Amino acid sequence: MRALVVDHTSPGHLSLTDVPAPRPAAHEALVRVEAVSLNFGEVHEATRPQTPAGTVLGWDAAGVVVQAAADGSGPAEGERVVTLGETGWAELRAVPAARLGTAPKDADPGALSTIPVAGLSALHVLRRMGSLLGRRVMVTGASGGVGRYAVQLAARSGAHVVAISRNTAQADGLRALGAHEVHPEPAAARQPVSAVLDNVGGQHLVDAFATLSAGGTLYSVGRSSEADVVLPPDALLGNEGRHDRSIRTFFLFGDPTANFSTDLTWLAGEIAAGRLDPGISWRGPWTRHSEAVQALLGRRLHGKAVLDLE
Repeated sequence: MRALVVDHTSPGHLSLTDVPAPRPAAHEALVRVEAVSLNFGEVHEATRPQTPAGTVLGWDAAGVVVQAAADGSGPAEGERVVTLGETGWAELRAVPAARLGTAPKDADPGALSTIPVAGLSALHVLRRMGSLLGRRVMVTGASGGVGRYAVQLAARSGAHVVAISRNTAQADGLRALGAHEVHPEPAAARQPVSAVLDNVGGQHLVDAFATLSAGGTLYSVGRSSEADVVLPPDALLGNEGRHDRSIRTFFLFGDPTANFSTDLTWLAGEIAAGRLDPGISWRGPWTRHSEAVQALLGRRLHGKAVLDLE
């Protein structure tokens, strides 16, 4: 089969070549991939010198089951699915049932491919915040993949969403997704918030933490700024209504036994019904992978980049 593999001699550190097809285990379905989406973390991983040449990366992919799992778990042959795995940039992938969600047959595979990392991360962090009805929730990096899903899901949950995006051209689009306020920096928010989903790190995390009300929690999801987080001494004071605030880390795969099937299926249904916007800002055939990767690494994309397999 063909796959995108790490190639440090290519402009985007990826090249399209032939690799051995996967051999699914008894609990895995074999999926013919129709579309994949790219995450900044993956394309950045491809550029690292320590990532071996020939490695197949890629978490997010959507396609059709061509061979159901031998043990009877998961979807049947012919079903359209959204998949979460580690080798998505390939024509075939073997995926356990716990990381497969089913989708309507007429669903756009490109839109479905945006779901796994971004959609699941947003959904799981917002759940950890508890009931959002009537609460002020801040989302930094709101115009990115996770951010866009978080804005939509938080608004649907009844939160007053404070979206942070340094790209002011994204403001109207974020309001259309459900944001009640849009600011270029966390410090611009006029009132405290009860929870923060931070995708940026660095000074954004420091300033977002300062907006928390008593008992509030900041969830550190992403570090797109690649900057150190340096908290000034008074940031950790608990006086003047700032007591019991916390910072929590997040890792989607923190529980290796987690079953994402139900959530992937639900998100796929919402995308197919038009109730969630996948936020695709770049789309093209996977032969143009270098163009998409360089746009991501150059911070020129807001939302998701999708590659359609030919």
